[in-house]
Amino acid sequence: MASLFLKNRSKKNALIICLKGDLGSGKTTFLQGFAKGLGIKERILSPTFVIMKRFKIKDLRYKSKNFFHIDCYKIKGPKDLLDLGFKKNVSSPENIVAVEWPEKIKKILPKNTIWLIFEFIDEKTRKIIIKK
Repeated sequence: MASLFLKNRSKKNALIICLKGDLGSGKTTFLQGFAKGLGIKERILSPTFVIMKRFKIKDLRYKSKNFFHIDCYKIKGPKDLLDLGFKKNVSSPENIVAVEWPEKIKKILPKNTIWLIFEFIDEKTRKIIIKK
C-alpha cells in the first residue's frame, strides 16, 4: 500500500495522508501496515499523548527519510501543531506525514493532502474511501 501512495507523490513537499474516522475504525491499524510496508521495524502506536512521533525510513527506494505519525485527538487547534514544526515537516519531500483526527487542523493542510475516510462496517470489516 505504501508504494501505491508514493508513486503519485509531489516532488515539492511531503506526502501527507490524513486518516479520518471514529475511534476503533482502523486508522492506527492501517498505519501499522503502512509503516511495515516502508520497512519500519518499530511498533506503531497512536501518539495521542505525545502528539507526534518520527520514524526513520532506511529503505532508499522510497526516496523518503522520515515517517511522521501525528495524532490530533488531544490538541485544541492548528497552533498546537504549528508549535511542533508541522510546516517544516510537510514542506520537505523527504517526509511522509500521516495525520489522525485531521479535521482539527484542516485549515493548515496543503492542497495535495490525501484523505482516507474509515467507515466501521462490523467488528472485522471497514470501508476506506480515498479522496484527493
